[in-house]
Amino acid sequence: MANKYLLWLAWPEKCFRANASDVEFLKSLVGRRGRVVAVRSRAAFLRELPGATHAICWEFDGAWFARAPKLRVLATPAAGRELLPADSDVPHGVRKIHGAFHGAIMAETVAACVLAHARGLCAMRVEKGLWPRVALSGKVVRVAGSKAVILGYGHVGRAIGDKLAALGVEVKGIRRRNLADLKPALAAADWLVVSLPSDTGTDDIVDAAVLRAMKRTAVLVNVGRGNAVDEKALAAALRRRRIAAAFLDVFKLEPLDAGSPLAADLPGLFRLPHASAFSPDYLRTFFRELADSGALED
Repeated sequence: MANKYLLWLAWPEKCFRANASDVEFLKSLVGRRGRVVAVRSRAAFLRELPGATHAICWEFDGAWFARAPKLRVLATPAAGRELLPADSDVPHGVRKIHGAFHGAIMAETVAACVLAHARGLCAMRVEKGLWPRVALSGKVVRVAGSKAVILGYGHVGRAIGDKLAALGVEVKGIRRRNLADLKPALAAADWLVVSLPSDTGTDDIVDAAVLRAMKRTAVLVNVGRGNAVDEKALAAALRRRRIAAAFLDVFKLEPLDAGSPLAADLPGLFRLPHASAFSPDYLRTFFRELADSGALED
């Protein structure tokens, strides 16, 4: 029996919204196994769901399984676990898949933050009548030979580590089993990169004590989830210049709430709009990952 691949990827961000080229690419991977049905709305998705063997979407409500008697694969490009039902709520015989390809893209964002800070791109710019060579000369450092601690050393964290290592950075990965090494490692680290998911008891793991363990010249980069950072403690650390800078792609509440301590104009704070994985080939990379994993054949 031919498969029915139901595709509903219609988020506002251009690279997260399946276009005609993305759909054709998926069709080329599916081949003669079945047909691809691409929809643009929740209503259309639910209407087509009863006949679907594969559902590829950003979000899926657990109640929808009752509408999907033929479903064998439920896949989302998202790395975060919050958009699909928990494993315990997935019916027997349905394979749930999250994207695992993000690391290579996000590693470029982290490298950009590290390079921008180290090489002075964030410190000063030349304006008419100004020539800040002398001041900038004391702020620029080498990336090669610096040290990074990566908190959350899974698919994404390892990819970030590989990218930084290629720049000559000494990398130490921290996972649950060696969490006790975090604070001692920070004593010598120039970069603390956080790439944690939100579903592993990570709330406020980067707290005031962790920030105090960092060097005053060290930089925090968070591309995981906003729950991992104590925002009040970070705001205080930046205000007191306890650390040099923070590059944040994620926040506890998104979009960033005006009442957040990190909404203030803080020294050394650089805010990104949860964009570290943006890439024009985002969805095609995910479709290729599905094909390579055998999920399109299930």
